[in-house]
Amino acid sequence: MEIAVLDIKGKETGRKAKLSDAVFAIEPNEHAVYLDVKQYLANQRQGTHKAKERAEIAGSTRKIKKQKGTGTARAGSIKSPVFRGGGRIFGPRPKDYSFKLNKNLKRLARKSALSMKANDKSIIVVEDFSFDTPKTKNFIEVLQSLGIESKKSLIVLGDSNKNVYLSSRNLKTSEVVNSSELSTYKILNANNIVFLEGSLEGIESKLS
Repeated sequence: MEIAVLDIKGKETGRKAKLSDAVFAIEPNEHAVYLDVKQYLANQRQGTHKAKERAEIAGSTRKIKKQKGTGTARAGSIKSPVFRGGGRIFGPRPKDYSFKLNKNLKRLARKSALSMKANDKSIIVVEDFSFDTPKTKNFIEVLQSLGIESKKSLIVLGDSNKNVYLSSRNLKTSEVVNSSELSTYKILNANNIVFLEGSLEGIESKLS
């Protein structure tokens, strides 16, 4: 698969980038994608939720009323879950939601997600660029030239580029990552993926 390489003005450079069919043109495995996204979201959960049960509530242990003769149900502790301020029955406890997936499945999921984006023609390849200083205005101009300023976009760098990364931090709809940080969730969460030309080789060698 070949795709035209654009410059930061959004114009064709006359060169074409070859996208590996083994990465960008496979039959997507939706279940692998589901599992990888599920793992990513599960790993984001802190799992620090906690409610006090009756043994953890501070309160008197005396019997609050006599056993018989009141005409109401028996009650032995103010900490009982049936009373306001009592303990929670089977309340949430701290929990680790993370789980493991094997590397081959995660690799398949990323290739499937990239193939989905390629099928939707949502992939853009731009020649490598940089900024002299971090400036959000410059980054927005690049997005406008590519016609994606109003959409969620993911810009994939080949090598770390501090000025490009810092220029994007104020924008909620755009994210800049290195090729090593590319995940299935981030691929699917973006409307358009912009690959800098230098990032393709690293991605294809890692996923092939």
